[in-house]
Amino acid sequence: MKIIFSDERMPGEKVIGLMTEAGSLCAAEKGLDPSGIEVSVTFVGTDEMRELNHAHRGSDAITDVLSFPQYGAGEEIPAGDEIPAGSCVSIGDVVICSEQALLQADDFGHTPERELVYLFVHSLFHLLGYDHGTGGERAEMRGAEERIMERLGLARD
Repeated sequence: MKIIFSDERMPGEKVIGLMTEAGSLCAAEKGLDPSGIEVSVTFVGTDEMRELNHAHRGSDAITDVLSFPQYGAGEEIPAGDEIPAGSCVSIGDVVICSEQALLQADDFGHTPERELVYLFVHSLFHLLGYDHGTGGERAEMRGAEERIMERLGLARD
């Protein structure tokens, strides 16, 4: 998976490496070839996240992560022969509030790396069409997230 990271507020190489590996695992979990998929990731502070959350979700509060999918519910992400050789399909954008992630890591007793990678995995699954609106959807999405986190060696304690 090709991940385009913003230069601002980027985490360290360890987190970038884990996110890159997670991206490929998430695409494969969904049955997609990771080499044909692209996503952008931006890290923002609390003020910018509050503004984005208000503008896009109508909530005047800080949130940890926002997903901006390129494909809507029920739309199939192009795969295989549908993607020209050497090209990638952008599935959307992920925005992570670094400061909120660090606070949550402390609250949950996780490492900052685990929390950042989990937020990326969660958001990426949204871009890939998962939802957690109902109990069944939530269980399916959480199961997929936990499988990826375990494979990365970042399972919950």
